[in-house]
Amino acid sequence: MNIVLHEPEIPHNTGAIGRTCLMTGAKLHLIHPFGFHLDEKSLKRSGLDYWPRLAPTEYGDLADFMDKHPNARFFLAETKGAQLYTDVTYNPNDYIIFGNETMGLPQWFLDRHPEKIITIPMTGEERSLNLSVSVAIILYEALRQTGFAGLQ
Repeated sequence: MNIVLHEPEIPHNTGAIGRTCLMTGAKLHLIHPFGFHLDEKSLKRSGLDYWPRLAPTEYGDLADFMDKHPNARFFLAETKGAQLYTDVTYNPNDYIIFGNETMGLPQWFLDRHPEKIITIPMTGEERSLNLSVSVAIILYEALRQTGFAGLQ
């Protein structure tokens, strides 16, 4: 499974997501620009001693990511969408792409791939769940569907 963060802004979230990826065997992909440096203390603190073993793949921008994965099967996690994250069937090599904490994914990208948008149901009163929580929710559903391969 592959987790993709588009322009992450908060180091704590990225550190926590990195730790989740390492503990589940998921690969982390990070799309620039970031709102922090990968050597920041807060990133390392939330990723604990796991961060050096993570080795995320970095991309200059969304076009660079798409160019390097032209045949990737992917889903776009967003707060607004008609398709629940539990209503799709995941494959072990899928890419789940998450937008940044304040803006989400670019509208032009969502408009280009409306059938790929998945969402977590929430009350309408708040904007969204924390990014690291959203990643964990969707990642564990994808892992459940694929039999938790390689996990104990």
